[in-house]
Amino acid sequence: MEKKNSKINSNKIGPEIIRLMVVSIILNFSIASSIASEKLNVLFIAVDDLRPELGCYGVNYALSPNLDKFANTSVIFRNHYVQVSTCGASRYALLTGRSPNNSGAMQNNALHGGRTAIQDKQLPGAQTMPELFRRSGYETVLIGKISHTADGRVFSYNGKGDGRHEMPGAWDRLATPMGQWKRGWGIFFAYGNGKHREDGKGNKDLMEFIVEKDTDLPDGLLAESAISQLTLLKTSKKPFFMGLGFFKPHLPFVAPKQDWDAFEKITIPDPSDKKPFNSPYKHGSGEFFKYSTPYKKTRPLNRESANMARRAYLACVRYVDRQIGKVLIHLEKTGLSKNTIVVVWGDHGWHLGDAQQWGKHTPFEIANRSVLMIRSPGIDGGFSTNALAETLDIYPTLLDLCEPKFNKTHHPLDGVSLTPVLRKEKETVRKYATSYWRDAISVRSKTHRLVAKMKDGKIVNKELYDLSERLDTVDNVASKGSAILEELTKQIPNGK
Repeated sequence: MEKKNSKINSNKIGPEIIRLMVVSIILNFSIASSIASEKLNVLFIAVDDLRPELGCYGVNYALSPNLDKFANTSVIFRNHYVQVSTCGASRYALLTGRSPNNSGAMQNNALHGGRTAIQDKQLPGAQTMPELFRRSGYETVLIGKISHTADGRVFSYNGKGDGRHEMPGAWDRLATPMGQWKRGWGIFFAYGNGKHREDGKGNKDLMEFIVEKDTDLPDGLLAESAISQLTLLKTSKKPFFMGLGFFKPHLPFVAPKQDWDAFEKITIPDPSDKKPFNSPYKHGSGEFFKYSTPYKKTRPLNRESANMARRAYLACVRYVDRQIGKVLIHLEKTGLSKNTIVVVWGDHGWHLGDAQQWGKHTPFEIANRSVLMIRSPGIDGGFSTNALAETLDIYPTLLDLCEPKFNKTHHPLDGVSLTPVLRKEKETVRKYATSYWRDAISVRSKTHRLVAKMKDGKIVNKELYDLSERLDTVDNVASKGSAILEELTKQIPNGK
């Protein structure tokens, strides 16, 4: 059989058909170009004092169904470490992308007042991550605690201050609702019915679970504000960067009654080790014990009291999990999830009675390890990674994901992008993770943590913890691990 000529004879095609073909090609090219140039939105969710005590991190007594569901579409970093185990300095590192070794920001005043304040210590280019997004054409919205203050304005705990923006140039809108508590630190240290720790009325109860509605407390109002803002942003012609910072499970432990009741039949294990750290960095849990408790305050807490405090913490986690769920559901309903990166981040870990420690403020594993989950359009999530990651890595990762149409006018960043891990191009992008606390530098490898006490730039004491089997170990093995000790010591800047 004779083959037919497969070449198209343009002379036999009518002008109308040619016109339609040209229009089709132009239309397809335009759509492709539009998709290629479309900027991704960012929803950055910070949760204060959230240690990896979630179902998706393998904790079967935690009640976190919404974050567990989110984990099914995101990448979970099981070994994420903050730069400093306190709120202000940890968030300074996140927002500026600068290591404490370079910035000197080690304390809570890193973001407001003091010599390392962003508004007082200007850097070349953009000062913070949200400011860089704003300079690049993004609409930026703040709700809750992303920097150190509870609402993005500078006031002291007693309400005094000039109310200036904690991060000048960062936000188009501050959309934190004050509710009955009227001011930032009031909503942060809130109890039910408009009471709060700093209202001058002596409210310092460790825990309270009396209200019925989510919106009877600030975190419920934050979720409502986020939903309203997402609806508004849906109609905007600009991409957006939203910072949404929830307060719980930070002290005091306050949540609706249903969250406390949910644990009535759940067995919560005792703290992992009753033996304290034999370290100069163990502390007296002062932030925790300054609150009034419904039980006898002993040091250490007895088993019943410790269990009650752990239940209160987990109840607050459940409350925040439900608020995050509401926001993520609305993100789906608006269709914004198709073009929005979502990051869930804990600003540090928390000793929940482990080794007789309650709180953060140590250079140990439990205080530095925190939650990090990232979901991005175009990246298949639903898996976890043991890759080491630092909070410093979040800034360059978001820059990577928001390319190519991005204005990179900013100061040098000290982290590395996690994008190769997200895309499964690499198993890890760093061999060590470094954290700081007062005069200590702590280096985490795949299996160990070195805690080195520094004086005048020299190491005067070393502690080494083998974390290959237990993350909460309190056994210092420095005398037994000379090779790994030497390896990690070399990672300390100017360490000797």
